[in-house]
Amino acid sequence: MKNDEGRMKNLMNGERKVKKGELCGNPQGGAERVVTPSEDSRPSLFGLRSWFRNLLKVALPLLLGGFILYWVYRDFDFAQAARVLRHGIRWDWMALSLFFGVWSHVERAMRWRQTLEPLGYRPRASRLVDAIYLSYATSLVIPRVGEVSRCGVLSRYEGVPFSKSLGTVVTERLVDTLCMLFLAGVTLVLELPVFLTFFRQTGTKIPSLVHLLTSPWFYVALFCVVGVLVLAVWLVRMLSFFERVRGVVLDVWQGVMSLRRVRNVPLFLLHTVLMWLCYFLHFYLTFYCFPFSEGLGVQAGLVMFVAGTFAVIVPTPNGAGPWHFAVITMMMLYGVSSADASLFALLVHGIQTLLVIALGLWGWLHLVLGGRKG
Repeated sequence: MKNDEGRMKNLMNGERKVKKGELCGNPQGGAERVVTPSEDSRPSLFGLRSWFRNLLKVALPLLLGGFILYWVYRDFDFAQAARVLRHGIRWDWMALSLFFGVWSHVERAMRWRQTLEPLGYRPRASRLVDAIYLSYATSLVIPRVGEVSRCGVLSRYEGVPFSKSLGTVVTERLVDTLCMLFLAGVTLVLELPVFLTFFRQTGTKIPSLVHLLTSPWFYVALFCVVGVLVLAVWLVRMLSFFERVRGVVLDVWQGVMSLRRVRNVPLFLLHTVLMWLCYFLHFYLTFYCFPFSEGLGVQAGLVMFVAGTFAVIVPTPNGAGPWHFAVITMMMLYGVSSADASLFALLVHGIQTLLVIALGLWGWLHLVLGGRKG
């Protein structure tokens, strides 16, 4: 009688009994436990939360980049840009610029292989290059995810453990950060008089708070800062996750330490210098594609290159928005009109983004047709 009353009570409370093994996909035997309706609904709720987080990863960078692009180009003459694209660009210089853009990926792949060799892996150069191509294209969808995707490519097609290759990528990015800081320091020393002249002509006094808050550029910069902070929070959360998985952390750390055991350090440095030189030429040679920018010198190109490199830290697809803002601002510093600077940033960034997409498609097709490592 008591058992019957207990069953009725459970039914009235909306509970049901299942065997323990059923929850793990094992319908055989096991102790019974009570599952409430709220527990039954958890998988769907977790799935919804996961779907929403993935949506935010794609939507937020697009919204951030779109907002900045809107402020920069809200009064822009796009018909003029179309005319220049058809008849006003020197495509010979643009083609040379794109060549250096492609070759920079090759140099990065060759440098990456040097950090993998101390771990006992020597992937094929073509697979490394394809992984680099695909990583940049993937980052157009979700910024920074390309660094993870290229490790996945190497794991699938060359058998390199994901966590170890991730450690080498971390090492690479630390080296690149040092290169960025060095270039920024050199640029500041070389072009300090230009910066001082700019601030003297536009007013050396700190602008009033009212003027600052009413300037659209203040909000563009603010959104860039917010974007970087969001990226930093995401990275911290990722690191805290990895810390809970000791084996993964040890493998990542082993990959990071691979730099200490690089066999040919001069060659590693040479690949690094050539890669950054290719990055610079990929940008600088586009000056010669337009009449209004062909007279700008190497130092001006270095200023804009450094500004653009720091701007793409903001997590938007291929730096769209922050990169335009930085390059336009620096070009105007050197006397280029706002309309011409906006035209330059729009066309150059657009063409270079198409190159990233094309290389990503090539890398994906080459990987698929080539198959996995036998």
